[in-house]
Amino acid sequence: MVIDTFAQDKSGPRAGPRSDRAEPEEDPIPTLRFGVNYTPRHGWFHAWHDFDPARTREDLAQIAGLGLDHVRVFHLWPLLQPNRTLIRGAAVDQLVQLVDLAAEAGLDVMVDGVQGHLSSFDFYPEWTRSWHHRNVFTDPEAVAAQADLLRTLGRALAGRPNLIGLQLGNELNNLVEHNPATADEVDHYLDSLLAAARAGLGPSGLVTHSAYDAAWYGDDHPFTPQASARKGDLTTVHPWVFSGGCAQLYGPRSPQVLHLAEYGTELAKAYAEDPSRPVWIQETGAPEPHVPAADAPHFARETILNASGCQGLWGVTWWCSHDVDRSLSDFPELEYTLGLFDAQGRPKPIAEAVAATVAELRAGPPLPEPRETALVLDCTPSTRSVSGPGGAYFEEWMRLRQQGTRPAVVLAERAQDAGYLAARGIEKVV
Repeated sequence: MVIDTFAQDKSGPRAGPRSDRAEPEEDPIPTLRFGVNYTPRHGWFHAWHDFDPARTREDLAQIAGLGLDHVRVFHLWPLLQPNRTLIRGAAVDQLVQLVDLAAEAGLDVMVDGVQGHLSSFDFYPEWTRSWHHRNVFTDPEAVAAQADLLRTLGRALAGRPNLIGLQLGNELNNLVEHNPATADEVDHYLDSLLAAARAGLGPSGLVTHSAYDAAWYGDDHPFTPQASARKGDLTTVHPWVFSGGCAQLYGPRSPQVLHLAEYGTELAKAYAEDPSRPVWIQETGAPEPHVPAADAPHFARETILNASGCQGLWGVTWWCSHDVDRSLSDFPELEYTLGLFDAQGRPKPIAEAVAATVAELRAGPPLPEPRETALVLDCTPSTRSVSGPGGAYFEEWMRLRQQGTRPAVVLAERAQDAGYLAARGIEKVV
């Protein structure tokens, strides 16, 4: 872990990336960060088939205009690696060019490597499918090929001053249904790919991985909370209001929905071995109809403000920049409405709410208070769902939150560890 990457900038978050190299004593990527997951307005991620720098430049200018400081970007695995032993240099060059275009717009970039899964669609190279089927998590040659891809991307991107880092891929646990694996096999897979990404990228920048909420709430899911909270340079969480039926159970304006990202951050901190390990809310958004359009600005503001009260929060990255155009078929309905901008590039009311909230926090960044009371989580891999929406633990945490307590989460095995509790500022265990 590169510790100085996570130091708190006491003067508050910066508005954009540094164009020059930071001095050694400076924090190169200060918290608190605010960004967006970039979805190309023209053609969605199919835009990679005919990459257009002019259109990309226009999209990035719109994002920067909201006062955001970074984007998370995604290429498509089949285009990058159409054969197990072929990585297309032209596709890698496109990705590097996108990172450079973001720098022109004043934006830092996090690159996801193996896509993998995006917006309900899975993207597999043909060498993993049909007659050539390989389990992407357990087949040694498939794992080695993905490691080669990440090393190649890391080498191509290393040294760019606006690069935040390299992530293994977007929510790789979505691929488990077609690629069954055990928790031990997933751990080996993550360790192998994280090592490859670091070898390619070198000592600078973050190396991370991400999973959707089944990693936290899903009983016996092979991507575990421990893997999310202990592997890589920080913990990423994707607290979606439809996961576990949160918005359906409690309503779009409920405290449970408005505090979900805050809760997800605190839950993630409980599984970390390092009490100071940062957490990145890497995806959250306002999907219709779970959050009606009229409620989306309020949802965005409250979500960001509540999360900003968490210690050790690296930043918030909204999903997503642009709505999927309705000329594209077969997306779930919510995917057509998640953007801060509509499919014509016009800012929506939620964009204005996000921009105003970010500006407010930058003008007077909060100083999160220690969470002196912790609620003990006692569960096994087979009872992990107690911590998800509808679960007994989730509901008790939310009850305390509504009463005015700001509870931390502590695992039962750490509830009597005085040194650990003190390191987290916890004085009372419930």
